[in-house]
Amino acid sequence: MRIYDPLSGEGLLIRESDRAELAFAPTALEGSLFQNLRQGQRVNFEVDAEDRAINVRLGSEVDMGLPTAQV
Repeated sequence: MRIYDPLSGEGLLIRESDRAELAFAPTALEGSLFQNLRQGQRVNFEVDAEDRAINVRLGSEVDMGLPTAQV
């Protein structure tokens, strides 16, 4: 996680594989248990057709086997 503003829901992630910056899609955290993220936090996410981060989840959500949205 690079930047996240909980009031607007806007943020930027840095993809580890190529260091590319990806903006959050408007619904990036929809369905997540966690609605607040901090700088430097590692997250799991997918990328939509517009190169925006979607289905952003904390690793613990994945580890706990909680349901996540499917694309």
